[in-house]
Amino acid sequence: MRAHRDEADRDLYEILGVARNATADDIRRAYRRLARKYHPDLHPGDRQAEERFKRISVAHQILADPKRRRLYDEFGLEGLKPGFDPTRARRFARAGARPQAPFSGGQERGEGWGAFSFDDIVNELFAGIGRGERRRGRGRDIELELEVDLLEALRGSEKKVAVRRAVGCAACGGSAMDPRSGAPCRACNGRGKTRLGPAAIGLERVCAACAGSGRIGGLPCRSCGGRRRVEKTDRLLIKIPAGVRDGSKIRVAGKGEEGLGGASSGDLILSVKIKPHPFLERRGNDLVLNLPLTVGEAIKGCVVNVPTVDGVVRLKVPAGTQSGQKLRLKGKGVEDPHAGARGDMYVRILVHVPPLKGVAAGEAVEVLERSYEESPRKDLRI
Repeated sequence: MRAHRDEADRDLYEILGVARNATADDIRRAYRRLARKYHPDLHPGDRQAEERFKRISVAHQILADPKRRRLYDEFGLEGLKPGFDPTRARRFARAGARPQAPFSGGQERGEGWGAFSFDDIVNELFAGIGRGERRRGRGRDIELELEVDLLEALRGSEKKVAVRRAVGCAACGGSAMDPRSGAPCRACNGRGKTRLGPAAIGLERVCAACAGSGRIGGLPCRSCGGRRRVEKTDRLLIKIPAGVRDGSKIRVAGKGEEGLGGASSGDLILSVKIKPHPFLERRGNDLVLNLPLTVGEAIKGCVVNVPTVDGVVRLKVPAGTQSGQKLRLKGKGVEDPHAGARGDMYVRILVHVPPLKGVAAGEAVEVLERSYEESPRKDLRI
């Protein structure tokens, strides 16, 4: 016996990374997590990831079915063998015997104890379905631009998006043929599906001969005109994560065009476009806020209310603050999910000069001008 088992020999629970007493919800969550991680569309050309995805899919289909799971828990993979007789197996177990042939009522492929493995299930399930064939029926991705305000991007929000997408025609089931015309398909006996893998597992796929319609030689479907898909508009509520950057991509799985022949649907890919803010700008994880002050506030100093992403804070502006000077509010910037810390907010002072109106204003300016001890441009040179 090998010291290290490869994945083909691993326990199905190990493949999904769950305990043997895992609930149905535990199994479903584990499958979704692993399927997202190893889906072939995320690893183009990676045969290892594709094989891992196949095993994850088959392990989930077996363990998600209560009847198959009970057979596997009691007898292992042998319990999933075509024609396996659990009654005979229990009788032999009570007698303490170990037969030399499977507990089957007929001569099936792979006779002999131990000839049936998880690889048999995976290979039969995916036989003849190469990556190119699977991708041919996969729905196309839809790419759209999503415009959001800067504050929506910083705080996170939800936006409604109308998406025009192609979906499988309900009238013909995506077969392109009128289901009321033609003759029954002999390959699938008019069912539209053919069995995949051992009968005990009960997996099926769309019949390749009739494309799932169950009919041969029929007329084109009237609803889709033989195109297999129809257009519809979905209104989706899109979650915008806090701190999303301009140009970032938000992927919504399965909301692109629907796949055909059992293939997966495409994804909706939203490119984030952040609208500029009149006073606020983002620089990395820091924020810069332009804060207008009167001439008097800048000269004498003041305390002003400053809006931040978290709410209003009180900021003390020192006397004699110059236009363009920056004051820092620590930790009031954008949260960095990787570093687990937040940037800072820099408040840039912009001294606002009022229009000159009336004699009193002119006299006040004269007094202000005489307060300059030297020219503010004395060090200006090129």
